[in-house]
Amino acid sequence: MMVDAEFMRRIARAAAAETLPRFRRQGAVANKLAGGFDPVTEADQEAERAIRALINAEFPDHGILGEEHGSENTSNSHVWVIDPIDGTRAFISGLPVWGTLVGLTVDGDAVAGLMSQPFTGELFYADGDGSHYEGPGGPRTLSVRKTTSLADATMFTTTPALFKGEMRKRYDDLESKVQLARYGTDCYAFAMVAAGQVDIVVDPGLKPYDIVALIPIIEQAGGIVTTFDGGPAENGGDVIAAATPELHRAAMAALAG
Repeated sequence: MMVDAEFMRRIARAAAAETLPRFRRQGAVANKLAGGFDPVTEADQEAERAIRALINAEFPDHGILGEEHGSENTSNSHVWVIDPIDGTRAFISGLPVWGTLVGLTVDGDAVAGLMSQPFTGELFYADGDGSHYEGPGGPRTLSVRKTTSLADATMFTTTPALFKGEMRKRYDDLESKVQLARYGTDCYAFAMVAAGQVDIVVDPGLKPYDIVALIPIIEQAGGIVTTFDGGPAENGGDVIAAATPELHRAAMAALAG
């Protein structure tokens, strides 16, 4: 399904109007997790509200699943999945590697999506007819890098600390095989796979709204996104994104032990 690029831009602008004025300001941060730290800000909540209003006005018969304001009509064939600020920890730390994620699933398959980073003025989106970039340097079509060997690969994960027990050993084994490993950057790392800058991202414990928007951006740039066992990633879970089938197989094998 094609999604109008201008609608993607409208979503990005509406979210930015709520997030950017609050970025690098000392706004209130609430904690959603009693036994740890899962921050949510006013910017998260207001950006999602703005995105939902646009979708409801444009596509009143579509469902919505959002991180901050729950679900509506998610039994419908078309469902929009929203993470208003993916990387809230980066946001509250003043680092411009967070992004607004909005994806569209049709009968459970992610077919279109956007990642917007308004501070850097970048928009990554897939509209069903390819994966695209707009921002500094001018618009271009996105394409993954053709890296096939782990020894030549750049890999990202949010933090190795998310891998527990035996899985941490397997992650460390995978990291030892790649050329360069870097941490952090949440959705930005996945966007960089589509842009041909990063070769692999492995992240355990994702929610649907963390990944749905990014799946079509990577796939329509030529890459692969699955769970660690090779299944579809639309429902979240332990997710691997890779630029080529060869890298995907090698990373899956390392993580399987």
